Amino acid sequence: MTGATTLPAVRGTLKADAPLAPLVWFKAGGAAQWLFEPKDADDLSAFLRDLDPSVPVMALGLGSNLIVRDGGVPGVVVRLGKPFARVESLDATTLVCGGGASGILVSSTARDAGISGLEFLRSIPGTVGGFVRMNGGAYGRETCDILIECDVVLRSGERVTLSNSDLGYTYRHSTLPEGAVVVSATFRGHPGEPAAIQAEMDRIAAAREESQPLRSKTGGSTFKNPDGHKAWALVDEAGCRGLQLGGAQVSEKHTNFLLNTGDATSANIEALGEEVRRRVKAKSGVELEWEIQRVGVPK
Repeated sequence: MTGATTLPAVRGTLKADAPLAPLVWFKAGGAAQWLFEPKDADDLSAFLRDLDPSVPVMALGLGSNLIVRDGGVPGVVVRLGKPFARVESLDATTLVCGGGASGILVSSTARDAGISGLEFLRSIPGTVGGFVRMNGGAYGRETCDILIECDVVLRSGERVTLSNSDLGYTYRHSTLPEGAVVVSATFRGHPGEPAAIQAEMDRIAAAREESQPLRSKTGGSTFKNPDGHKAWALVDEAGCRGLQLGGAQVSEKHTNFLLNTGDATSANIEALGEEVRRRVKAKSGVELEWEIQRVGVPK
């Protein structure tokens, strides 16, 4: 991958050395060697089919739960734009959602269609592709509770449909193959009254606003909740509330959130997370596991 001539032709946009910091919530990190925004699923499929198999591929959604390391991301980062952001009703309880559609768009479309059970997506700042890959969840619900099937472009360029049971779902994890990109997903809820659905969405939004540092440069929930524990409580008990390293800080408002207070590098943010893990292990004996994805190479 030494020049654009080595890459397959595309109908979408393909940029070399594309900064990723503006595209992720932490507003930190390096560039993608290549950033590809496909025009449609066929464009993506043909590109991956013809791309040298040794070139790594990573999908990027809203970048809300991601640390891009300062040395950037080698290979191709695929970002699904507007062509993949549509949400349509299939029947009275089912939606077909593009892989680039936001949780707010999915939940709002469900409300308008009188479909309940998808309200929790209102609170997750990500896209359908990310929800499917990470079994995204909040407020007692997870993607595995609503997913029927998803359409995926594999790293080979092959398009396949995977059912819920194909994805091996566990807490914040799936067995979606490396380099695969979710281009759409089918979600099913149950009949509901739009007003009641809206009220539940409002309740979730208010709870999130009250407890989380939403107007900060952050990466969402940093650590998974260990069995029998809340990650934020373990972090708090270890004395990490407000802890700083360079421009990175543990949120005072919600201790399972890390913040970029202005000039943090991704190295600062990741090192702070590792220090929190060390202190929690020393205090409680519990090993915290990262929920935030960390990608790319250090500088």
